Amino acid sequence: MSQNEEALRRLVLELQILEGTADTLQTRLNFVNAAITELQMANETIEGLKKEEVGAQILMPIGGGSYLKARLDDTKNLIVGIGADVSTERDVDSAQNDVGSRILEFDKARTAVQQQLNEVSIQMSRLQNQIRAMSERQSEGKENV
Repeated sequence: MSQNEEALRRLVLELQILEGTADTLQTRLNFVNAAITELQMANETIEGLKKEEVGAQILMPIGGGSYLKARLDDTKNLIVGIGADVSTERDVDSAQNDVGSRILEFDKARTAVQQQLNEVSIQMSRLQNQIRAMSERQSEGKENV
């Protein structure tokens, strides 16, 4: 195998590694976007809760597009997940502040992951151009022989 072929093989391998990295980053970005959407929905729900009275009838989502009819016992406090399957009771304003802070954290994470994905995409584009150029040179060299 010639040096050019070996160099081309290394570039292709490097490109494959970058493609795997890009896939991982895209999966992470999708997760972060889903978390932000969920937190935004929670924030909107908390905002709506502030307008309700004790005893108000609500529809509580239970998944799969299904709902349960329920009545509010308490409009001043709610249970908030704090991580590792642990939840705590908080007043509505504190819960909304917590959700808002988490949205900001995920937004920073989204920006960082998006930046990494952009950098990987640029590197992939450069490698693809190098591979294309080397392949063309090798093809031209074989045609001249």
